Amino acid sequence: MSISNKKEKIGDVKSIGISFFIFLLIFFLGCDSEKKKTTPIEKNAKSDSLIIDKKEKTETVNFTGDAPTIHIMVALCDNKYQGIVPVPKKIGNGRDPKNNLYWGTAYGIKTYFKKSNEWNLIRKENKDDIILERLVFKHREKNYYLVADAYDGKFIKKTTIDFLKSNAGILKDTIQIKDTTIGIKGHSNLIAYIGHDGLMDFQLDETYENVDGQKRDAIILACYSKSYFQNYMNNTQSRPLVWTTGLMAPEAYTIHDALTGYINNETPEEIRTRAAKAYSIYQKCSLKAARNLLVSQ
Repeated sequence: MSISNKKEKIGDVKSIGISFFIFLLIFFLGCDSEKKKTTPIEKNAKSDSLIIDKKEKTETVNFTGDAPTIHIMVALCDNKYQGIVPVPKKIGNGRDPKNNLYWGTAYGIKTYFKKSNEWNLIRKENKDDIILERLVFKHREKNYYLVADAYDGKFIKKTTIDFLKSNAGILKDTIQIKDTTIGIKGHSNLIAYIGHDGLMDFQLDETYENVDGQKRDAIILACYSKSYFQNYMNNTQSRPLVWTTGLMAPEAYTIHDALTGYINNETPEEIRTRAAKAYSIYQKCSLKAARNLLVSQ
């Protein structure tokens, strides 16, 4: 999906109007100051931790996949369990991927990538009570797979931990696509997090030190993600290609265009520039402002 094609699609006045209103609420009010520490997610920390221990799969064996993989982990927008100013009920239900702001709306991961000229959806499945939906895409030209997981918004802490453990090589898994075995989580080449920055609301007990000596690439689209994730990412030894210095809207066009550069083996600076160009167009801000927001290492 080229930038020129995107400009044509911006003509949908209704979608743009809704998107602009929603993100004014979420990201200029909802991503609260660092002083905001008491949120519903903390009240559920104990039950969340129990589910983390029960569900996770740790694999430390070496794995050589049949094709490189990108794994996107999306913490669905959730009015009840996340530290955000509530959005309209229909798009703020963390258990409803179909209508969720970060998944099923026009600029959500599922909808945007399904309409992309670069990716072909080859599998869709309802996974479990934590990962509500999993999508598998195959690039139309390159031998790349993309796996996107929609996490129940209640489990934003679990999403964050899975992301960090995957980057550290602690959490690894594979899936089978016909005769092809692809790696996900820590077996992925690039791991991405999309959603509210839960580290504004809760603290993590572990440090997530790298365990296998492998260095992975990462993208983190959440408010102030560089400030909040930097220490953890240093420990994982992953290479952040795009993360943020301020409030932002984690919509799909940003990571979509960043991945275009990644698959074409572009430099981190070129990948960052692609992301910033897309963000500036859809958010109607200057390229300079977008580049100040979206940075690499």
